[in-house]
Amino acid sequence: MTQTKFERDEKKDVENQRRHHVSFQVAQMAFADPHRVIARDLGHSSEAEERFYCFGKVGGGILTVLFTYRKKLIRLIGAGYWRKGKAVYEQENHLHG
Repeated sequence: MTQTKFERDEKKDVENQRRHHVSFQVAQMAFADPHRVIARDLGHSSEAEERFYCFGKVGGGILTVLFTYRKKLIRLIGAGYWRKGKAVYEQENHLHG
């Protein structure tokens, strides 16, 4: 089994913690959820860079992580506990809030 490798911008990590109270270290844990949902972020993807969401259970809640792939690394862009992400996770896993 290969280890998933992450990359992050330290300034974005600090800003994300300030705005959404989630560190990128914690955000990585969403990828470990066996029921995680990965979805393409159509609103922020471009020809130059595709972006994705990972919805995964972390700390009793559903965490939404915005990310992209760069050189076989998962580059974290942002993360937070948002209602929309929880709804997607529950719908995809056939759960009822």
